[in-house]
Amino acid sequence: MANTIVRPFGDADLPGAAAALVEVHGTDGYPVEGVDQPELWLRSTDVLAAWVAEVSNKIVGHVALMKPRGEDAVSLWIEQSGDAEEHVAVLARLFVIKEARKHAVGEKLMKAAADYARGRDLRLVLDVMTKDAAAIHLYERLGWVKIGEATHRFGDGQQIDAICFVSPE
Repeated sequence: MANTIVRPFGDADLPGAAAALVEVHGTDGYPVEGVDQPELWLRSTDVLAAWVAEVSNKIVGHVALMKPRGEDAVSLWIEQSGDAEEHVAVLARLFVIKEARKHAVGEKLMKAAADYARGRDLRLVLDVMTKDAAAIHLYERLGWVKIGEATHRFGDGQQIDAICFVSPE
């Protein structure tokens, strides 16, 4: 695969990122929400910062840091660490299209998010659905630590088991 460029998400990236999101949903069933209006989901007002991965002028991946909005991972981390909520952000909306996998694209996106967080004294947390084994493997390989389990709720009362992680120190 050609060189991967990871850079901040810009307005011009919205159509390509939305197309990649829909593609990933088609292959993996992720995300479980937001696919009906991918551009709105990607540009949520809760996004603190976001990045895209690009190969040959095509968006192949995305990640965002989100303001806490009552996620179980945030509550678990605050309870376990004593951190204040203003020092916590949620790593979310990480996706990489199938053809770009196995080229460290997810890892590069996560590094960009972690660098941003470190520079702003933010600790990152996330929840990942138990069905997403490849994502769980990535987080564990990068040193993220399991802090508990939760139920991810979405749509009209749907839910799925999830594992909560905190970023390495």
